[in-house]
Amino acid sequence: MGPVEWASLLALSVLWGAAFFFYKVLDDAGLPPFTIAFGRALAGAAALVPVIVVTGRRLPLSWRLWASFAVLGALNNVIPFSLIAFGETHIVSGLAAIYNATTPLFTALIAHAVTRDEKLTAPKIAGIAIGLGGVAIMMGPSALHGFGATAVAQLACVAAAVVYACGALYARRFRALGVDPVTLSTAQLCASTVMALPLIVGIDRPWPILPTLSPGVWAAWLGLAIPSTALAYVLYFRIIAVAGATNAASVTFLVPVSALLLGTFALHERLAPSSIAGMIAVFVGLAAIDGRILKRS
Repeated sequence: MGPVEWASLLALSVLWGAAFFFYKVLDDAGLPPFTIAFGRALAGAAALVPVIVVTGRRLPLSWRLWASFAVLGALNNVIPFSLIAFGETHIVSGLAAIYNATTPLFTALIAHAVTRDEKLTAPKIAGIAIGLGGVAIMMGPSALHGFGATAVAQLACVAAAVVYACGALYARRFRALGVDPVTLSTAQLCASTVMALPLIVGIDRPWPILPTLSPGVWAAWLGLAIPSTALAYVLYFRIIAVAGATNAASVTFLVPVSALLLGTFALHERLAPSSIAGMIAVFVGLAAIDGRILKRS
């Protein structure tokens, strides 16, 4: 990790942290979750397709590959985008970002079950236990007394982290297929757009809302789609190519910080003490799974 890679990692954390801020702005404007997911995928794909053309790349024509892109698009985009957008209708953006940071916990757990080369070790088991304990702290004892809107919203954000974990493991197959990162990002966003379109036509029907949106809301939608999706994917895959997946995963620690700062100063949000305690537990769990801090100490 040289200076350029560290700068890219910090930029990526700001872009992905800002996504939670943009979600909140769109939720407050009354846009339904599938519509937000569709707009994010559509504009992200529209931003990356010219890159494919200018760089001389070509999108694959194989229907088998496109079926795989559709699965990846569902796991990486349509399902988690919609779940987070729904979750933020009832919880603050910073808390949603902390729940999203639990993705590596579920990745390690699922990888143990479905892969041969990523088995759980004692530090990883301890990290998962501590991290899930942090999730329980954030949800609080009130979740045990009945599932109100807030508890359902929190579970939606946890579910998004689980789906992201499945997407990260499914994406490993494309390395062997020789699909480069920019092409992969573009194809999955194109597939996501096609899959999300029937959802907004059949379920959301946002037509009366769209003409009433202010320029600021449209700007937030573009911000979610282009910097926080298209550009973020390019940065993320570049870090993986240059510095490896483990270093790229360090962004997990930074994204909640960016989201919390934006939520605090732009949206005037405040986290409850239990949320802060849970966040600390999640970060300790992530550090145990990552392992590098333990090795150095």
